[in-house]
Amino acid sequence: MNNKKNLIIAVTGASGAIYAQSLINRLSIIKEQLADTAIVFSKNAKEIWEYELKNSDYKKLPFKQYDPYDFNAPFASGSAGFDTMIICPSSMGAMGRIAAGISNDLISRAADVMLKERKKLLIVPREMPYNLIHINNMKSLSEAGAIICPASPSFYGRPATIKDLAETLSDKILGLAGFEIDSFKWGSH
Repeated sequence: MNNKKNLIIAVTGASGAIYAQSLINRLSIIKEQLADTAIVFSKNAKEIWEYELKNSDYKKLPFKQYDPYDFNAPFASGSAGFDTMIICPSSMGAMGRIAAGISNDLISRAADVMLKERKKLLIVPREMPYNLIHINNMKSLSEAGAIICPASPSFYGRPATIKDLAETLSDKILGLAGFEIDSFKWGSH
């Protein structure tokens, strides 16, 4: 039986491009667990990446990228067989549109497909503090089957660099998505 995942990575315009970069880098370590990987960047996500990371490395990632308005992308339909979607980082605007069922771009459409097909959807909100609308949107999405994983890295693994710190969140996300990755586990040291 093939346990490889068909994965969608969506990157929205919230601050936290380092989390997207870390997640994509960590995926390259576990590529044998992937059947197909697709990436969608919002226009703002590319601008934030360039501003925060001071590079345009998103242009040369090892996975196929789709235009955020390409509704012909395979994962715009449940029949394509994608089983996992991670939105990292997620703006509150993107999360709100998904919670309201508004599919006005490929990211929100793919998330809607994940929810309607009862597939795994992980949303990594990066903004804070939360207002009541944000909290209610997270509640609605959680009730619909999404996993809300706020961008809150851990420190108990004693990360020495910002990159190490970002990896604590990436590894948590990948674990929640069902991937096996060698990382710090509480009580294992």
